[in-house]
Formats: sequence, C-alpha cells, structure tokens
Amino acid sequence: MKITAIVGSNSKHSANRKLLQFMSRHFDDQDITVADIDKVPMFNENYPGGDPQSVTDLAQQIEQSDAVIISCAEHAHTVSSSLKSVIEWLSYNVHPFANKPVMIVSVSSLPQGGSRAQMALRQILNSPGVNAEAWQGDEFLLGNGDTAFDENGDVKDEGTVKFLDKCFAEFLTFAERQNAK
Repeated sequence: MKITAIVGSNSKHSANRKLLQFMSRHFDDQDITVADIDKVPMFNENYPGGDPQSVTDLAQQIEQSDAVIISCAEHAHTVSSSLKSVIEWLSYNVHPFANKPVMIVSVSSLPQGGSRAQMALRQILNSPGVNAEAWQGDEFLLGNGDTAFDENGDVKDEGTVKFLDKCFAEFLTFAERQNAK
C-alpha cells in the first residue's frame, strides 16, 4: 500500500518525525513516504498566484497515495499551528483528503502522548471541506518521546512496538475497505 506519512510539526528535532521514520523502516513491506511540512507557508487565502508549489506537491502526493498517516505534535492541548495551516491549504482550493483513510499517531514529551491533539485533529479531518476518513480504532500515543527512541531512531519498548503493529494492521484493513468502496 502506498502511504504518505505527514510530520505534523515544522520542528527540526521532531519526535513525531522520528516515529514516522521508524514506521517507514519497521513496516518496510509498505511504501511509506515521510512528508515534512516545514516548506509550507502559513495559510493565506490571498496568497499571490494561487496555492504555493509546496501545497500543490503535497496535495498530489496525498492524492496518489492509498492512505495517510499523520503524526501530530500537541501544542496548547491541540495540533500545531503549522499542521492546522497545512490542512487549511489542503481544504481550500484542493481537497486531497476527501474520502482518504487517515491514521493519527502522536508523540509527546509528556506521558499522555498527545491525546488532546489527536482528538482535535480527528475533528478537523472530519470537517466539511476536508472530509477525510479518520480511522476510529485504537489510538497510538507515544509518551515520554524524549527517551522513547534509541540511538538508531527505533522505538525502544517492545510492548509499544507490538501495540503499534496491532494498530497499523487494523488501519491497513480499514484502508483496504475504504479504498474498495
């Protein structure tokens, strides 16, 4: 399955990027491409010349994918402003998320793992104009992200990896069903 994995932060040292990079290596039987959002400007409906090329490129990548994974950072109990801005771009002139299966994962330096950001992102993805098919299964929340990865960028805790395996397998089944409709 071809999957676009969106880093939900523009931070240079994002634990959410580490998680998606780990998933790309760990689930190497899938075609997972990690997409950074640091080149996408803040949303502006008066942007000169239409959508920026970075938005057009990301929209095309999502449209050509069978599914999307978004790893969202939590800022002030919600998604990062950079991720919210990207979704605004991707629901204004173009709509690549429409009916696209989306898995939400998150990493936080705190123990709760970004649970509030996941809840907020699910609402955003289900809103008119976005119309994504946000997966409603188990939530993958990785807490204590500062110490969760080893020196190779792999998730250290074996039980956490097993739970990620379970969540991802369930998401793939959901995505296959959604794409068959």
